[in-house]
Amino acid sequence: MRLFLFDVDGTLVTARGAGRLALTRALERVYGTTGAADRYDFRGKTDPRIVRELMTEAGIEPPVVEARLGACFDAYVGELARLIGDGRRVELMPGVAAVVEALAGRPDALVGLLTGNIEAGARVKLEPTGLWPRFRVGAFGSDDADRRRLPGIARARAVAWSGHEIACERVVVIGDTPLDVDCARACGAVAVAVATGQHPAPELAACGPDLLFESFADVDRALALLTGGAAR
Repeated sequence: MRLFLFDVDGTLVTARGAGRLALTRALERVYGTTGAADRYDFRGKTDPRIVRELMTEAGIEPPVVEARLGACFDAYVGELARLIGDGRRVELMPGVAAVVEALAGRPDALVGLLTGNIEAGARVKLEPTGLWPRFRVGAFGSDDADRRRLPGIARARAVAWSGHEIACERVVVIGDTPLDVDCARACGAVAVAVATGQHPAPELAACGPDLLFESFADVDRALALLTGGAAR
């Protein structure tokens, strides 16, 4: 059994900035400031990490940040759902639906999510695509703010769900940022980078992933490499 864990933003879909806009509106509503959100690098970070860093840098005391975190994410999910609406704002990345469907149909594979999104936010973004039910397990920013801990959480859930032991080297982490590669390395998983987000292929190559794709547009090639070339 091999576990394939996909990132959401920039890897599976683009929501055309809805996530960032929804979060900044939630920050303003709950904390009274967006901090330095216009200059902050959101890419690859978990939602709780983003809120904590922005708000503490804005001078809000950590206990206050923590006390309002739940309210902030409630506001965020509501605003995100409003912005996404009927789902036309959400666009699947090239070939990714076919790749996910093919992997989900394999008896020797389990498909899941590994994302910095809180679970409710990931669901809002993915439900319009029809792919949400394909992801049997996942680990989210709402599980841990430290992305490096998420592969272990996802693997434990996959073992519990499937009844099969899954070694770390049988976990394949697929994402579009250097932080995706980093979290794969931290747990001994296979690191797959795809340049469909905001990091170009040369920048991702410098992180040393096991596999690097410009995109999954060539579905047959992607599947061949993911199910064969990614094995160690």
